[in-house]
Amino acid sequence: MSNSTDDLAILPATSEPYQIVYEDDVLLVVNKPAQLLTVPGRHPQNQDCLIRRVQREFPFAEVVHRLDYDTSGLVILPLTKRVLSDISKQFQARTVQKHYVAVVEGKLAKAKGVIDLAIAADEQHRPLYKICPQQGKPSQTRYQLLSYNAGTNQSRVKLEPVTGRSHQLRVHMLALGHAMLGDTLYAPQAIAAKSPRLMLHAEYIRFVHPLSAQVMEFTASAPF
Repeated sequence: MSNSTDDLAILPATSEPYQIVYEDDVLLVVNKPAQLLTVPGRHPQNQDCLIRRVQREFPFAEVVHRLDYDTSGLVILPLTKRVLSDISKQFQARTVQKHYVAVVEGKLAKAKGVIDLAIAADEQHRPLYKICPQQGKPSQTRYQLLSYNAGTNQSRVKLEPVTGRSHQLRVHMLALGHAMLGDTLYAPQAIAAKSPRLMLHAEYIRFVHPLSAQVMEFTASAPF
């Protein structure tokens, strides 16, 4: 996931700190707050970001994957080149497992399924993305309904990205007809206004430790 929200806009960095979920000599797993870029943005005012904050304490920390500015949750940060390379290969091989929790408008027609819709940059509306069977890159998301609140007409869903396209989860849920609450980029204004933040959180990640070869699993509960 890229910092694609950042092409034009100034994105004020939250004062909420990141949390260290796991630490050893060669890698960190941290919980990123919402409204913080993972890496510095192009705009001069978008320099405050997760990796810069982490590097104050861990100067050798590097980025191997990203979360969008609006999304909170778990991020792996390697501390050595060897570990960076190894975990990067795990992402490329799609052996890193992760899932997200989101709150969306409406009731899902099916309790679970797979969204298989190609995604492309929306050249007319940068930095947005869109479903585009012709020019889009293949994109798949598994989804599962966790609960439905009839009073608010909102669904809590578990989302597992098989691919890692920018804005994939938001664009795929929108394509199903279920915009995420607090999504100022894609949701209709009334749905965006229902939450002060995007209701999307990277809750779970699983990978193999590059040195010990142990399976590492981490969960950070959604703050919503």
